[in-house]
Amino acid sequence: MHTGIFDRFRDQAKTKGKDISDNLEEEANEKTGGKYADQVDRAQQEAEKRLGVDDDPTR
Repeated sequence: MHTGIFDRFRDQAKTKGKDISDNLEEEANEKTGGKYADQVDRAQQEAEKRLGVDDDPTR
């Protein structure tokens, strides 16, 4: 299957979005001492789902 420039751009954007999401989750947990880790994780998962960002940027 031929991957076009827009497909590569989309995949890179998803990867970057996942990285940002992970960093924000880590920062939120650090600032709260992990007190709300479960809630932060659920919020992160929901945000990633709505944005189409997940662990596999090729999906």
